[in-house]
Amino acid sequence: MITKMMMQFKKDGIFIASLIVLWYSSNIGVLLLNKLLLSNYGFGFPIFLTMCHMTACALLSYISIVVLKIVPLQKVKSRSQFAKISSLSLVFCGSVVGGNVSLRYLPVSFNQAVGATTPFFTALFAYLVSFKREAWIIYACLVPVVGGVVIASGGEPSFHLYGFIMCIGATAARAFKSVLQGILLSSEGEKLNSMNLLLYMSPIAVIALIPFTIIMEPTVLDVFMSLGLQYKFMWLLLLINSAMAYSANLSNFLVTKHTSALTLQVLGNAKGAVAVVISILLFRNPVTFMGIGGYTITVLGVVAYGEAKRRYKLTLTSSV
Repeated sequence: MITKMMMQFKKDGIFIASLIVLWYSSNIGVLLLNKLLLSNYGFGFPIFLTMCHMTACALLSYISIVVLKIVPLQKVKSRSQFAKISSLSLVFCGSVVGGNVSLRYLPVSFNQAVGATTPFFTALFAYLVSFKREAWIIYACLVPVVGGVVIASGGEPSFHLYGFIMCIGATAARAFKSVLQGILLSSEGEKLNSMNLLLYMSPIAVIALIPFTIIMEPTVLDVFMSLGLQYKFMWLLLLINSAMAYSANLSNFLVTKHTSALTLQVLGNAKGAVAVVISILLFRNPVTFMGIGGYTITVLGVVAYGEAKRRYKLTLTSSV
């Protein structure tokens, strides 16, 4: 009996470890490939790249949910719910495009530092949109989150104002989407898990991105064909990159399902640091002590913010 339990525990451990490896490799992989395509290969078409990601997410979501039934299908029950999903899709789409645009101008390391300020924007939008207030200690933890990015910006040798604005916009849009999702899909009848939400959002995003690609990136197909002839693996890189965009969402959902909130929080913070180290080693972008110090302060602020929120929730639960 004990031997069987040990074997099962070992199998579960291997399974969870495999999910974490997939989550890390997918998230970091798509980030690095985005940078590689947009900067190093000269494929400066972030809107088209986002459209490729959304197309892959739409197709692979359908296969995973409808065909393979990895996740149970949740159907849209009303026009009102569809309208809410459409609104979320447009915000989600804007955040991904903004993030990809920023990677054309900023190194991955600085992109991740700015992206770590998501909790600040989440708290800000939660207050502005739904008047939700947090405990003072939670707001205090956001000071180093923002302060660290300010310090990192001053010490960033490759700082680019337009890229920085797009990165801030993408981070704010990502936070706004999470707040909006909590408000729009709050009723039990309308709640969707992240994979079903992606299934419905992705096709809407593709449709929204088509006219923007035609108007703002009219030469994308000609340039892509030219680069495809110049670089043998260009097509393969784009396919892998698009598949990784979906894999990042799927693995995030599965890791969330099979681990605790605290574990997810720790893994998420570590993932950003790992991405920064790998990107510096791969792209060899210059870094300064001031930049590293600023990013460290931001990460520590995010860790403190997550821990403060967790303890505050435990206090509220125990007092009920």
